[in-house]
Amino acid sequence: MPDLHHREAGEPGDPAVLLVHGYPESSYMWRDILPALAAAGYHALAPDLPGYGDSPADPPGTWERHVEALERFRSEQGLEDVALVVHDWGGLIGLRWACDHPDAVAALVISDTGFFADGKWRGPGEILRTEGQGEQFVHGVDRDGFAQMLGAVSTGITPDAIDEYFKAFGDEDRRNGQLELYRSGDFEKLEPYEGKLARLGVPTLMLWGSDDFAAPVAGAHRFEGEIPGSEVVVLDGTGHFVVEDAPDRYAEELVGFLRKARPGTAR
Repeated sequence: MPDLHHREAGEPGDPAVLLVHGYPESSYMWRDILPALAAAGYHALAPDLPGYGDSPADPPGTWERHVEALERFRSEQGLEDVALVVHDWGGLIGLRWACDHPDAVAALVISDTGFFADGKWRGPGEILRTEGQGEQFVHGVDRDGFAQMLGAVSTGITPDAIDEYFKAFGDEDRRNGQLELYRSGDFEKLEPYEGKLARLGVPTLMLWGSDDFAAPVAGAHRFEGEIPGSEVVVLDGTGHFVVEDAPDRYAEELVGFLRKARPGTAR
């Protein structure tokens, strides 16, 4: 099992923040968030999940394998107690990890994702889960088509970001890994996790894009209803790729929340 490439900012020994990217992104999505966390006195780490960014694929690229990879990364980095920040598929992976390792989690920040056993795939997720259509997409898309797709749903996706995220299509294993991820993504697998986020008992923020087409704001309020004491912040004028669309506002809300969630532990 290869080591995961990661981006990092801040001093080891400072309170740790573990940031988990979504699909089809990589740790690059956190590029403007990591320095803000470091400046506020946190040790921020963002891995590239297997097959994304600069981490090699590690077949099969299933949901379960990504959860295992995240725990392996956490253990290798010697992180005892983290504030977990997740987006999109990073939520399905990271929240499952958090429930499996409750003693390792000090706070949660959940963005534009779901964690509900009655969830339904729509749009690109449905395509990737469909035999034939999924293969046609992952093996047929080129960089220009990819750029057009992401540009249609995000105001903040830059050419550099396209280059970074297109690494997920860099070889056969990476492309197939996308199919393995989505086709392992049966929401019924979350039935044993019902109520577990609430039982973590940690400060929780839902930090959401107002115009998310894939995970609408109603999902943020559903989390709020299930996790006592949690709060919702919606960033106006942003979509599913909320971190790309408004990195400065996202960082400000994130740092403000962490200062309240872990008082006296950072600058």
